[in-house]
Amino acid sequence: MNSNPISNTSNASTDLRAFIRTYTKQWKWFVLCVLVALICAFLYIRYATEEYEVRAKIQFLDVAGDASGLNVLGDLGLAGGGTNKIEDEIELIRSRSNLIESIKDLGLHTKILALGNIKNSELYHNRPFNINYFAPDSVLFNTSYEFFIELSTETTIGFGESKDSPLQVYSFGKNIATPIGDIVITPNLENFKKYLGQNYKVTITPVATLAEIYQEVISIAPAGDNTNIVNIRMNVAVPQKGMDLINSLIETYNENVVLDKKIIADRTSDFINDRIGKIASSLSSVDESAQEFKTGRGITDIASEANINLNIGAANRQDLENASVQLDIASSMKDIVESQEGFEVLPSNIGLSDASIANTTARYNELVLERKRLLKSSNEKNPIIVNLDQQLASLKRSMETSLNSVTNNLALTVNNLSSQQSRINSRIYSVPQNERALRDITRQQQTTEALYLYLLQKREESQIAYASAKPKSKTIDSAYSTKDPVSPNIPVIFFTSFVLGLIVPFSVIYVHSILDNKIHNKIELERLVTNVPVLAELPKLSKKDNTFIVKDDRSVLAESLRILRTNLDYLIKTKRSGGTKGNVIFVTSSVPGEGKTFLSSNLAMILSSTNKKVILIGADIRNPKLYSFFTGKNVDKLGVTAGQKGTIGLTDFLYDQKLEPRDIISSMLVHKNTIDVIYSGKIPPNPAELIMSERLSGLFREMSEKYDYVIVDTAPLMVVTDTLLISEHADQILYVTRAGVTEKKVLDFPLKLRKEGKLKGLSFIVNDVKDANLGYGGGYGYGYGRHSRKWWRFN
Repeated sequence: MNSNPISNTSNASTDLRAFIRTYTKQWKWFVLCVLVALICAFLYIRYATEEYEVRAKIQFLDVAGDASGLNVLGDLGLAGGGTNKIEDEIELIRSRSNLIESIKDLGLHTKILALGNIKNSELYHNRPFNINYFAPDSVLFNTSYEFFIELSTETTIGFGESKDSPLQVYSFGKNIATPIGDIVITPNLENFKKYLGQNYKVTITPVATLAEIYQEVISIAPAGDNTNIVNIRMNVAVPQKGMDLINSLIETYNENVVLDKKIIADRTSDFINDRIGKIASSLSSVDESAQEFKTGRGITDIASEANINLNIGAANRQDLENASVQLDIASSMKDIVESQEGFEVLPSNIGLSDASIANTTARYNELVLERKRLLKSSNEKNPIIVNLDQQLASLKRSMETSLNSVTNNLALTVNNLSSQQSRINSRIYSVPQNERALRDITRQQQTTEALYLYLLQKREESQIAYASAKPKSKTIDSAYSTKDPVSPNIPVIFFTSFVLGLIVPFSVIYVHSILDNKIHNKIELERLVTNVPVLAELPKLSKKDNTFIVKDDRSVLAESLRILRTNLDYLIKTKRSGGTKGNVIFVTSSVPGEGKTFLSSNLAMILSSTNKKVILIGADIRNPKLYSFFTGKNVDKLGVTAGQKGTIGLTDFLYDQKLEPRDIISSMLVHKNTIDVIYSGKIPPNPAELIMSERLSGLFREMSEKYDYVIVDTAPLMVVTDTLLISEHADQILYVTRAGVTEKKVLDFPLKLRKEGKLKGLSFIVNDVKDANLGYGGGYGYGYGRHSRKWWRFN
C-alpha cells in the first residue's frame, strides 16, 4: 500500500487528466456533432408546426353542496350522500361525452390542410370551400376517411382519394360519390380566388377518437390550494380553434349541469305529485273512518262530552244521595209512626223535603202535647181528650199515608237515579277506549295530513328549483391565446440540441472506452505493466509516410526511435556485467502484424546512424518479412546478394555446416545508413528443431563480439515456441504491442513468462499509436526545432 500522499495525489491527478484527455482529443467529433445537432435543431424549428397556448379560467360555484333548492332529493332520500369536489368537476368538464358534444357542435371532425412542399398548414375559419355531407350524422361521426382536392378553376375542382392518384374533375355543387356517401363542395366566395391552384387534404376523423386525443391535450388544474378557481390550458396550432373548443367545452358543461338539475327537478315533481295523489286518497279514507267512528258511537267531542258526563254524574250522584237520605228518613219516620201504640211526640224537622209531612207532624206533636196537659187534669174519657184522640188518630193515619207515599216515591227516585248513575258511569268509563281509538284515527289523520302538507311544500320548492336552475361555474377569463408560440421552444431546442451534440459523442466514447480492451498508448501500457519498462511508442504512419527513417530525419517516427535508442542504451549499460557487451536484442510480439519487423528494421537504422556497427538477423524463419523492407530504389546492396526471397540466409547456415557467417551477411546502404542483414532464408520443414542448433548459439556469440548491436527479428511469442527456444541468448527482449490491436489480457502471457524466468530483459514498445494518443513526447518534444507556417497565417 502506497503511504505517500503526494504520490497518491499525483496518481489521482494523472488519472483525471487521462480521463479528460480521452474526450478532449476527440474535440473534432464534439464540434461536428454539436454543429450537426444545431443544424438539425434549426431545420426542425424552421419547418415545425408552431403551437400556441390557449388559456381560460373559471370558478366553480358551490362545489361543497347544491344550494339551488335541489336538496329536496336529499330530504326525500332520493339522492346519495357525499359532497362534490373540484376534482370531480374537472373530470366532468373534460369528460368524453362533453368533448364529443363540443366537437360535433364545432365540426372539428373535418380538418382541411393546405399542402406545402415540406409542412402543411390547417385552415380553420377562412376556408376556400365548404363541404356538405349527405350521410347521416350517426355514420359521419364514426367514419375515418380522407381525400384530396385541387382548386383547378373558379368553377371546377380536382378530387382524389390519394395524393398520387389522378384527380377527377367535378364542378362546384355537383354530387361526389365517396365511401361515406355523397358530398357536395361549394366555393367560399370571400376567400376563393387567392387559393386557386393549391392542393388540399381533407381528413374526417371519428369524434370518439378526437375526444380521446383532446382529453390528453387539454390540461385542467386548480389555480392553487383551497380555491375553487381552475385554469384550462391546451396547445394548438390554430389558436382560434383552441379558443372555440375551450369556450364550447365550458358552455357544454354548464348546459349539461343546468339540464341535469332540471331533470332532477322534474323527477322530484313527478315523484311528489304521485305521492300527493296517493296520500290525498289515504287522507280521505282516514277522515271517513273518523266520521263513521263518531257517528257510530254518538260522539261529537269526547273531551266535552266527558266533562258533561262528569258534571251530570256528580249532580246525579248528589241527587241520589239526597234521595237515599230522604228515603232513609222517610222509612225511619214510617217505622216510628207504625210502631207507636199510643200517642207520643214524633221527631220533627228531620229533613224530609215533604212539607205536608212536616206540617202534619208539627200538628200531631201540638195535639199530643195538649193531650198530655189535659191528662194531667182529666182522664182519657174526657170529651176533649177523646176529641184530641180522634184528631191524633186521623193525623196519624194521614201521616202514615203520606209517609208511604213519600217512601214509595223516594224509592222510585233512588232506583231511577241509580240507573241513571250507572249509565253515566258507563259513558265515563268508555271515554278512554273511545279516546284511544279516536286518537289512533286522529294520529293517522294528522300524520297523513302532515305528509300531505309537506309534499305540497316540497313540490313548490322543486318548482322554484326548476325555475332557478343555474350553471355550476362562472367564467372568469374566456379562452384567449398567447401572442407568441410556445412550441417549438427555440431556446430549449437549441440548448437541448447543443447538450445532445455533446452527449452523443461523449456516450459513444464512454461506451467505447468501457468495451475497449485494447492498448492505445505508452501511458496506458505503463499502468498495466508497472514493473516492466515501456521504452517508447511509435506513431501511426499514413500511406504517404516513409516506412524507413532517413538521415537527419526530423519526423515523429525518427524522434520516437531516438527516444527508444536512448532508453535502450541506458538499459544495456545498467545491465551489462561480467565483461559481456549485452548487445543481443530480440524483437518479438504476441501475434503477427503488430510491427516487430518494422521496429527491428528501423531500430537497426537509427542505431547505425550513430556510426555504430549494427547487424539485423531475421530469426522469424516461419514467416520471414525482412526482405520486403530492404528492397526498392533507396536500398543499395554492398555485400552478398541476399535480398531476394529464396536466397541463402539463417536457415541455410543452420542446415549447411559448410557455410560461414560471412556467407550469409548482406551489407546494405539504406538512405545513406550502412547496416548488415542476415535474412531468414528458405522456410524449413522442421523450424523448431533447426533453430535449436548449436550453430545458432555460436552465431549469436560471434555477432555480439563483432558488432555493437545485434538486432534479432524473432517469431511471435504466442503463435510458436521458436522465440522461447532461443530466448536464453537475448540480453534485451523488446516486446512489441500495437495500439488498437493488442488486447490488454494478452500482456499476461509475457509477464507470466518473465515471472517464471523464461524471458529476461523484457521491455515493451507500443507501435502504431495515433497522433492524438501519443503520450509525453507526442505532446511536447516530437519535431522540436522545426518551424512551419500555420495555414491561417499569411505573413
